[in-house]
Amino acid sequence: MRHWLAAVLVLLAGNAPADETVSLCYGYGCQSFAEVRYSEVHLATAAYLLNAAADAGEEREILAQVIGKMYGWAGQQSDIHSDRGGNFADGNEPGKMDCIDHATSTTRLLRVLEAQGALRFHRVLEPDVRHWGYVFPAHYSAVIEEGRDDEARRFAVDSWFVDNGEPAVILPLADWKKGAGPDV
Repeated sequence: MRHWLAAVLVLLAGNAPADETVSLCYGYGCQSFAEVRYSEVHLATAAYLLNAAADAGEEREILAQVIGKMYGWAGQQSDIHSDRGGNFADGNEPGKMDCIDHATSTTRLLRVLEAQGALRFHRVLEPDVRHWGYVFPAHYSAVIEEGRDDEARRFAVDSWFVDNGEPAVILPLADWKKGAGPDV
């Protein structure tokens, strides 16, 4: 049954790309790297889920789930399965990730989705940072943008807030920059 479902997902996704290998970082400040392979079935599943979005708001809701799934699949292949939301619940487990690791790795996952045409209402930007006070960088996040003109709206896609495999938190970038997000 599982193989039948995988075949259906590949067919429904259209011309799904071949396997994709992505270098995800962890260890606080991208000190370590894991080469994670996303199969055709993984990519077709992600594309199929995102294709159900009727508008940008729905795409963000589904994208949060898809990023969680992609991290879950990565956790099956690497130490990042032990990553917990925030910086303090990880303990000394290998695979722990800080916000720099998450911003970098989530941006790479978003770029894979963008390259396969799975993002129809958003484009991927470079990670952004919010500061404490005026100078000290406090927190980094991946960023997507809806629209491409003066009315474009930007959103933080922040997987640092959650345990490995859980949906990412997606917030308007302006709110995120003011400190919005779960308290971890």
